[in-house]
Amino acid sequence: MRAVNRWWDAGRRCVAAALVAAAVAAPAGAATMLRAGLDELVAGNRTVVVGEVIEAHSYWNADGTFILTDVRFEVADVLHGTAGEELTLTLMGGTVADLTVLIVGGPELVPGRPYVLFADRADLPGAPAAFSVRDLAQGVFDLEIGRDGVRAVSQAAGQPLVPDLFGEGRPPGDARGLALAELIQDVREISARQEARRQEMNR
Repeated sequence: MRAVNRWWDAGRRCVAAALVAAAVAAPAGAATMLRAGLDELVAGNRTVVVGEVIEAHSYWNADGTFILTDVRFEVADVLHGTAGEELTLTLMGGTVADLTVLIVGGPELVPGRPYVLFADRADLPGAPAAFSVRDLAQGVFDLEIGRDGVRAVSQAAGQPLVPDLFGEGRPPGDARGLALAELIQDVREISARQEARRQEMNR
């Protein structure tokens, strides 16, 4: 691993030095989405990873009708599912020449910045079953340095979310986010519980 090793030590904990310059990535716009908690995000995605964006490349789909962006992501840790040292995600929108397509409420992944991603297959325009961020801004947590350490802040913070069945309308951690260590532990515990239930049902 290259850039990831600057902030992810052998014990798989973030170090501050390489994240000081990382700013919170703002979502491309505002959209109304049903609020998803960590349980729903883990259940609805095959892969949850921590890492850093290496590069992004935008292009027209095969039909020439929509702009897509492929994002190469260097994986530092796998919290749920399986992943190799690197993965590629396809997102809707991007810039080709002088034309930019913005997805309202979509995720923003910037090369050189670290994130926690919730990813799975999705049918995109001209790209069926692409590996993507299906939950849009709710599926991406920015990593930033605070006075109390590294925090994971949902890109859906500040967006209008439809409250869930429990009346909660804010993303996990709200605008302040969650301590990264807490988010990692929560995702792993949720993943283990869900896997145990699947195995019990298959008996």
